[in-house]
Amino acid sequence: MASQRDVKQRIESVRNIQKITSAMEMVAAARLRRAEQRIAVLRPYAGAIRRMTRQAAAEAGNVPSLPILNEHDEVKTVGILLITADRGLAGAFNSQIIRAGVRAAEEQQALGRNVRWYAVGRRGNSSLIFRGNEISGGFTGFTDRPVYGNAREIAETLMSDYVDGLVDEVEIFYNGYVSALTQVVRAETMLPLQHASVLEDDAEDGSEDDVSRALVEYEPDPEMILKRLIPDYVEISIFRALLESTASEHGARMTAMRNASENASEVIEDLTLEMNRARQAEITQEIMEVVAGAEALV
Repeated sequence: MASQRDVKQRIESVRNIQKITSAMEMVAAARLRRAEQRIAVLRPYAGAIRRMTRQAAAEAGNVPSLPILNEHDEVKTVGILLITADRGLAGAFNSQIIRAGVRAAEEQQALGRNVRWYAVGRRGNSSLIFRGNEISGGFTGFTDRPVYGNAREIAETLMSDYVDGLVDEVEIFYNGYVSALTQVVRAETMLPLQHASVLEDDAEDGSEDDVSRALVEYEPDPEMILKRLIPDYVEISIFRALLESTASEHGARMTAMRNASENASEVIEDLTLEMNRARQAEITQEIMEVVAGAEALV
């Protein structure tokens, strides 16, 4: 049995860890509230871009012959973008994205296709490198608070590789934010746009019927407007995924730190009981020694 001094040191160590996890929980909760506000502000804009793009595509008739809209004849190489975090201590937040991406890559390779990797966040980059994969585009240092410029940089890389023929399809994996306790892995096809949600109906757009019935005049013409909207849609879609991932990261970290604090409390209780037993054993031993000494003097 450990001595009282050893147990006291362990209790003090666990208490120090508990203070750190409690502080991290509070920081994550504050950042989560800000991330939720950013998502709430972005959703109406993203919905408007989606409706405008759908309407312009409908007015243009056949999708104009733009390089980004040219669907490749055969899918030989699939680009997979993983959106993870720069830091850990967030439960299964990073690992579940990496597992989903690796599983999707194995499925594509089983079909005879090549995989080209892209990763956001240090955790995703380091994990892919550790697995022996070459990363064609790595983006780090902003997962705590992404800005639109980060999404534009990622979108330009993906669209450039698609237009140059380096990839024939692009899939994106990220944690969709549901609540502080729930994050759902989402897999979406970003390119080609014919297979993405850009030209599909969106149930979230409640005013879609009213917009489609409205008389809209295009200047200069639907084709030119669609040419301008397509890059914006790709950028805003990636930015939305970044914000969703950020909120999910803070929610997962808040939950993980709360669980760690609760576990620390249980460990402290167990160690306190162990210390009390050690104290009782020492007292009993001292009493026995006193009794033995008294009997020896009789």
